[in-house]
Amino acid sequence: MKQIKGPAIFLAQFISNEAPFNNLDNICQWAASLGFKAIQLPTGDERFFDLTQGAHNQAYCDQVLATVAKHGLSITELSTHLQGQLVAVHPAYNQMFDNFAPESVRGNAKARQAWAVEQLKLAAKASARLSLKTHVTFSGALLWHTVYPWPQRPAGLVEQGFEELAARWQPILDAFDAVGIDVCYELHPGEDLHDGVTFERFLKAVNYHPRANILYDPSHFVLQHIDYLSFIDIYHQRIKAFHVKDAEFVMSGRSGVYGGYESWVNRPGRFRSLGDGQIDFKSIFTKLTAYGFDGWAVMEWECCIKHPLNGAAEGAKFIQQHIIRPTDKAFDDFAAVESNTQLNNKVLGLNE
Repeated sequence: MKQIKGPAIFLAQFISNEAPFNNLDNICQWAASLGFKAIQLPTGDERFFDLTQGAHNQAYCDQVLATVAKHGLSITELSTHLQGQLVAVHPAYNQMFDNFAPESVRGNAKARQAWAVEQLKLAAKASARLSLKTHVTFSGALLWHTVYPWPQRPAGLVEQGFEELAARWQPILDAFDAVGIDVCYELHPGEDLHDGVTFERFLKAVNYHPRANILYDPSHFVLQHIDYLSFIDIYHQRIKAFHVKDAEFVMSGRSGVYGGYESWVNRPGRFRSLGDGQIDFKSIFTKLTAYGFDGWAVMEWECCIKHPLNGAAEGAKFIQQHIIRPTDKAFDDFAAVESNTQLNNKVLGLNE
């Protein structure tokens, strides 16, 4: 068995214009002071990482690595969640997702998609220059507006939607394959890849591409009422990244999994800081360790109640306490005997 690495922190929710969250050096110093050992680095803000430079300039990547290492940290993955979202956008969401793109391509869906695809390809090259092995992102969605089948979906709609999604991602997956890096999709409501079944549909459509993998985040499964422990048993071979984020679902007589358009704090299903929700992380870390997962345990903070600074400080300790040092011996090794064919024959009754 191998040991999960951590604790690490996803920086996206902490970036701001105020120190120490306003540049890479400052935020690394802050993260290290809390006990984190690595950062998951978003790529939508050039103050933290410039994808174009990262893809083409090794000196720039070396400088980023040096800044991170100065604080005793590593980089777990680059994140292109926002760019990945724009690889596939249904027109109903054009205006809402336009803000994820630069002004030069807003209002032009084809230009925006082309920009997003290029961003992912740049991320592949940059990840290679940083000597990373995994990358995290979203899939985007063409079918999400049909997630509840009313009116009835036209025959063949789902199959056609996944064929188109696969066609858009195939060249991206190939670009990551060329540099030996896994693409890990965060299975998330609002994406066409939001559970095990949709991931399987996509996997089949991309001909079981070896680089199509999963960013495991149990919080999204709690909100969908998916068995997040059985999920590990089914898909552990494709789980290559891990977000440690807590959640809870409190049954209500007024609202359910769709949330009634309520704010997060008033929804039956909501994200919580680590240890404040319902997720059985002890069992999750046990299963992932037993299956040999040796990636990073990355805290993602999205609590609707607790302050992020408290959530981060508590999260580093929480993850550290849950990382399991795998055993290198069996508890009954003291009673072991050396292999002996004659003895085994006697035990099996083969010499009688």
